Amino acid sequence: MARMHSRRRGSSGSDRPAADEPPEWSDVDTEAIEERVVELAEAGHDPSQIGLELRDEGVQGTPIPDVKLATGKKVTEILEEHDAAADLPEDLRNLMERAVRLRAHMDDNPGDAQNKRALQNTESKIRRLVDYYRGDELDEAFTYEYDEAKELLE
Repeated sequence: MARMHSRRRGSSGSDRPAADEPPEWSDVDTEAIEERVVELAEAGHDPSQIGLELRDEGVQGTPIPDVKLATGKKVTEILEEHDAAADLPEDLRNLMERAVRLRAHMDDNPGDAQNKRALQNTESKIRRLVDYYRGDELDEAFTYEYDEAKELLE
């Protein structure tokens, strides 16, 4: 299936092997993992960055290949339990940051048609995500506006 805003197809990649339990070599206490997740979140890392950090560096010198297998909870669930979750979902925040950067570029370069199109595509993705998250992770009255997004991200 093609991508949403281009005619290209997605690149195929290898799938993670199906596993029901963590590997034998990764036997770290679940409480230590949760403490490390909260510590990384307080340091300003996003959930995806936390997963990469745990995969690469681990806890107590032991890498954690999959937080959900090791703890039974996703990184975002751990953060919600410890009241360290972000106010916006990570994917929505990243798209808003991109839209703010593109809008600033468009102010400096008004004739840049490619970036105008990229801004339109990004803002339509944001609106669809807001519709998806509205009422669940976002307020019912939340709507995307450039000025509000700029204030939220500062």
